[in-house]
Amino acid sequence: MTGYGIAEQTTEKLLVKVEIRSLNNRYLDFNLRLPASLRDKENEIRNLISEKLIRGKVDVMVVVQSANGTKPSLNFQLAKKYYTELKSLAKELGAEKKNLFPAILQLPEVLSIEKSESSEEEWTMAKATMETAIGDLVSFRINEGAALEKSFRENVRRVATLLAEIEPFERERVESIRARLVSQIKENFSSEEYDRNRLEQELVFYVERIDFSEEKVRLRSHCDFFLKTLDDKESNGRRLTFISQEMGREINTLGAKANHAEIQRRVVQMKDELEKIKEQLLNVL
Repeated sequence: MTGYGIAEQTTEKLLVKVEIRSLNNRYLDFNLRLPASLRDKENEIRNLISEKLIRGKVDVMVVVQSANGTKPSLNFQLAKKYYTELKSLAKELGAEKKNLFPAILQLPEVLSIEKSESSEEEWTMAKATMETAIGDLVSFRINEGAALEKSFRENVRRVATLLAEIEPFERERVESIRARLVSQIKENFSSEEYDRNRLEQELVFYVERIDFSEEKVRLRSHCDFFLKTLDDKESNGRRLTFISQEMGREINTLGAKANHAEIQRRVVQMKDELEKIKEQLLNVL
């Protein structure tokens, strides 16, 4: 969602400059800074932006001025009225009258720099400039997205590689758990105090409870789905976020059932890769 776009157009009469910045946000949030002459076009500007920018906190600044410099206009009737009233007040109070004219120029609406409404030429030019700036921002986002996609693929492939590295330790893990339980029972009970066949049955039940074959299958499936979703042409940030959450559930369950130092170490590495994915997903539409 992070991006930056800028565009400028100049004619003999006008100069229009548009600058757009966007940051991460769950929704599309506008902050528009417009000249007075374009405030009547605010809704059209919002619609123009929302067509292209789906999410993000978007700051838009539009500057419109005369190409030869802004020339203020004088409200003659208002200035005349101020002068008459201030002259009368000065006479009544016995105050100086020679500085009345400079004072009048500082009063509200005597000098007007910006127009209250846009001309057709001004709006057409501003709209075209804004479209160019939005296109610049979208291009910025696309380039950033390509870098993120590459990073995501490396992170997910690393998770899949770590998952495959668990397999050589699985048989050793079960044998180790079995040996430890049998050893503890023999240390605390005599052979007459327990049924050996029943012990074997309980060991089988215990090993089944800590089996994580299903978690491995689901985690592989989530990794494949994540990579497939990356290929979609439409915006998929929210879907990728949901998939990463499901990946996290399976990895956490693997860690809870691990009972093996080497497996646990790889689970920690998988969590590290997943955190990198989640952090970067905050910037994806």
